[in-house]
Amino acid sequence: MPGEGNPFARIFFVGEAPGATEDATGRPFVGRAGELLTRIIKAMGFSRKEVFIGNILKCRPPGNRTPTEEEQKTCFPYLERQIEIIKPDVLIALGRVAAVNLTGKKTSLSSMRGEVHHFRGIPVVVTYHPSYLLQRGEPKELKKLVWADMKLALRILNGEI
Repeated sequence: MPGEGNPFARIFFVGEAPGATEDATGRPFVGRAGELLTRIIKAMGFSRKEVFIGNILKCRPPGNRTPTEEEQKTCFPYLERQIEIIKPDVLIALGRVAAVNLTGKKTSLSSMRGEVHHFRGIPVVVTYHPSYLLQRGEPKELKKLVWADMKLALRILNGEI
């Protein structure tokens, strides 16, 4: 599953890997996590058609497990080429796997969020994966942190950072 969206998108959301529904449909973020991501995108003032959504891995690892480092290294060049072609103004890393791959920092997601990182000169904003929020019942504290991250991305788009 290569991803979908505007090939000239200013925002490129990067997740970990497709889930079972995404793998079956060939579309990223179409399950419950996708519904939440769509709401986040709309709250930012965009539609799914205006952004690009992709993943580090292009297919789901067996048993829905976390991708191995070897799998990530195998698939990452494809994502790099997508980023090179789309030339987004900001990358938004959804979850730790995406954050580590885009920032090169092997640390906790909570320590990476709230600041601007860079991938080949493109600003990277790190935030929690929508499925992480859903697994925890969408607590207000986490939703506030994700929204702060989205506001950081919007400030980058508006040239404030």
